[in-house]
Amino acid sequence: MTKIILTGDRPTGKLHLGHYVGSILNRLKLQNEGNYDEMYIMIADAQALTDNFANPKKVRDNVLEVALDYLACGIDPHKVTIFIQSEVSALTELTFYYMNLVTLSRLMRNPTVKTEIKLRGFEESIPSGFLNYPVSQTADITAFETTIVPVGEDQLPMLEQAKEIVHSFNRIYGDVLVEPKEVLPDSKNARRLPGIDGKAKMSKSLGNAIYLDDSDEEIKKKVMQMYTDPNHIKVTDPGKIEGNVVFTYLDVFCKDEHFEKYLSDYHNLQELKEHYQKGGLGDVTIKRFLCSILCELIGPIRDRKKELAKDLDNVLEILKEGTDKANKRANNTLKKVKEHMGLDYFTNSEFIEEMKNKYNN
Repeated sequence: MTKIILTGDRPTGKLHLGHYVGSILNRLKLQNEGNYDEMYIMIADAQALTDNFANPKKVRDNVLEVALDYLACGIDPHKVTIFIQSEVSALTELTFYYMNLVTLSRLMRNPTVKTEIKLRGFEESIPSGFLNYPVSQTADITAFETTIVPVGEDQLPMLEQAKEIVHSFNRIYGDVLVEPKEVLPDSKNARRLPGIDGKAKMSKSLGNAIYLDDSDEEIKKKVMQMYTDPNHIKVTDPGKIEGNVVFTYLDVFCKDEHFEKYLSDYHNLQELKEHYQKGGLGDVTIKRFLCSILCELIGPIRDRKKELAKDLDNVLEILKEGTDKANKRANNTLKKVKEHMGLDYFTNSEFIEEMKNKYNN
């Protein structure tokens, strides 16, 4: 069976650690394993406009930011097709057809959509484009006959709705669309990395993110602001691990070798946790430890991004080549969809002959 992977991001800002652990690491793993026939990564600028329609420059400017972040993290354009959503017109047409296969009430019940509507204050006046986000996403997935979609946990309801639309289309028009399967990050914490405030997932719009091109100084400032245990006031106080954002991040990013480099009094994370829970270990110590780990991770990505940015013409060429390939793939799917829907008036010889017989006899 052909294995086709599709994933992507909305260009509403630079990519952050939540993107890195929630999707990029999975993409790199899939890319480097090479166990696939095609892999597409979409910069979803059209979807980004559904809630940034009054600020198109924000979306436009961040298309290149996201592309640079991809390349800096190690996404290889020789192995992966990176493309811009709005430049693939077949996706818009497929969205239009799929809209007939889902009700407004079903869209409103989508947990991800409900959360995002509340987050953006759209309760009184919801842009129809934003409400149709799951339909648009279904078009993106099916256009490339995608079999695998790497997602974060918060996107599972969207993928479930995509499967429903696929089932409806195939039931009515015949088996054309491929049903996708999700791939989640291995670590449960990585599936929904909280922001530095600990109150929600890491998000550009909430201002609680650590970006992949943050300076060491910015990383340190943000880590020192992190939410820990509010009852851990004195160093001697016992501390809680549960809900403590610093330890959530350590669970995701810390490796045993980090202790030898940055905190040699301990051998592993379990020892650190036990000491914190018992008392006698301050928040500043664990925050400095986390800061060192994140600076080690982000530093090389940040440096590669700076180098890549010196040749934006090359980045644009990568996007153009990827978008051209995506157009060809999506147009093939659109052709099949329209044929099965009976929207092939000029190429369906049986239809033409049928009409001739009807009116000439």
